[in-house]
Amino acid sequence: METTVDARGLACPQPVINTKKALEALKDGGKVVTIVDNEVARDNVVKLARSLECAVEVEQRGTDYYIHIRKEGLPSTQLSVHPGQVILITSDTLGRGAQELGELLMRNFLQTLADGEVMPRCLLFINSGVKLCCEGSPALATLLNLEQRGVEILSCGTCLDYYQLKEKLCVGSITNMYTILEHLLSAEKVITL
Repeated sequence: METTVDARGLACPQPVINTKKALEALKDGGKVVTIVDNEVARDNVVKLARSLECAVEVEQRGTDYYIHIRKEGLPSTQLSVHPGQVILITSDTLGRGAQELGELLMRNFLQTLADGEVMPRCLLFINSGVKLCCEGSPALATLLNLEQRGVEILSCGTCLDYYQLKEKLCVGSITNMYTILEHLLSAEKVITL
């Protein structure tokens, strides 16, 4: 059985959500073809399929991507708690008040984190926090160090688009709200800045 999910023109994270629903409705051995019209949606749907242990092939037709996903026995859709902390960074400053002080505090926080023994599992950047992961950020070297030490760094694609920074991302990878929510719900502990 094959199901087609036409997700062209849909905003993040809708292509991922629609694909997941289609996969959940299939029996083992079924196939979903999701059609998207941008690389971020393509990458996010592929990540979802791989995380669910499905076979994935991508075919480009013009400006559209046809993602062929074969369900081979999905793991449980119940989220399980993964060890480690997740830090959600919602701004390029820490605290409220003077901008310059907030920028200094954020740099100091990230540097102290990088100098520590205990590493978080993941750093999630949303809203103006994505600026910290982009070209020209004073925190870039620190974030690259954290990434090299095994910390997953994810920036919201919608936020990068809003600030027109997608092409300037220098550390980590682009993600969507679906994946951000999965990380938050499955974390042993979440810290929000």
